[in-house]
Amino acid sequence: MDLFQATFWFSLLNIIFIDLILAGDNAIVIGMAARKLPHTVQKKAILYGTAGAVVLRILATLVVVWLLGIPWLLAVGGVMLIFIAYKVLADDGDHDTIEAKDKLWPAVRTIVIADAAMGLDNVIAVAGASGQHTILVVIGLLISVPIVVWGSTIFIKILGRFPWIAYIGAAVLAYTASHMITEEPHFLPFFEEHVVLRILFIALVIAAVLIAGYFKKARQKKRRKEAEAARGSSSRPATR
Repeated sequence: MDLFQATFWFSLLNIIFIDLILAGDNAIVIGMAARKLPHTVQKKAILYGTAGAVVLRILATLVVVWLLGIPWLLAVGGVMLIFIAYKVLADDGDHDTIEAKDKLWPAVRTIVIADAAMGLDNVIAVAGASGQHTILVVIGLLISVPIVVWGSTIFIKILGRFPWIAYIGAAVLAYTASHMITEEPHFLPFFEEHVVLRILFIALVIAAVLIAGYFKKARQKKRRKEAEAARGSSSRPATR
């Protein structure tokens, strides 16, 4: 992939956008792991922990890029990414299990381990969006350092104000996932011969993810309202 081709820059922007959509969880992990530290060392813990997490993620993504070259794994990665796209809309974002640390290096270790455990979605998404080009992986994930450290909390606030951005992110992930499946060497000849079916397949995957995510969110919202109503009625004093 030529550095001066439009495809390169489109793929790079796709990787950065995917990182923005998926980095919110990582920002929460970093904040929760470092919240008990004195303010004087919080920035160090966040910086060291993020740097360690990003280095680990670059290595993991390069391994996944290599693995995606194995027959059928590109399709398997695409299917996993479809679920990740759905999770962007359906996830409640519960991070209560992240343990806060009150010392620098234990906090850094918690950040790196928690990020590695939660970062599989980023790894698969970035590997798929890179089109198996390592230079895109490295550049895209290096750009994610300031995104995770400084940009994610801002982006979380933007998402809270404009929830429809999550649907754009889920659509981008669903597109990347369906594109990966159609690029699977076993399926590629069929989809190259039937271009209309390829477009329809990608459109159906995107629509299915968005519709399923919308209804999941609607059910979650309904349950929250019912729980709030139940709490409100139980807190009211009984009247005679």
